Amino acid sequence: MSRQLISSGSPFEAQVGYSRAVVQGDWCFVAGTTGTDPETKTMPDSVAEQAANALKVIGAALEEAGFAFSDVVRVTYYITDPAYWDELGQATAPVFGTIRPAASCVVAGLIKPNMKIEIEVTAFKG
Repeated sequence: MSRQLISSGSPFEAQVGYSRAVVQGDWCFVAGTTGTDPETKTMPDSVAEQAANALKVIGAALEEAGFAFSDVVRVTYYITDPAYWDELGQATAPVFGTIRPAASCVVAGLIKPNMKIEIEVTAFKG
């Protein structure tokens, strides 16, 4: 069974030693992805905008791996404040509303103070 590593070009990948996504057989595991705008490299203030940016990067990784959002079976949201939960849905419901993967949300600190959300997904094509 071959293993495919997907990179988004984030400097953290080389610095810390991880891949944006790893494909192993019928599975695709996408690393926790924060809300930096993939084009401007800036971090918006809004949780919804950060989530939308994270989903753009996740979607690109899934596509490069030969997967789609419709293949996502698990999503984990990490937010730095429980008050962000309602705003988060503005970005996530349009993507996952009909797919309805199993989901968890954890309130946790993130590595930079301006990061409010991190999203990771697992996809399966059997």
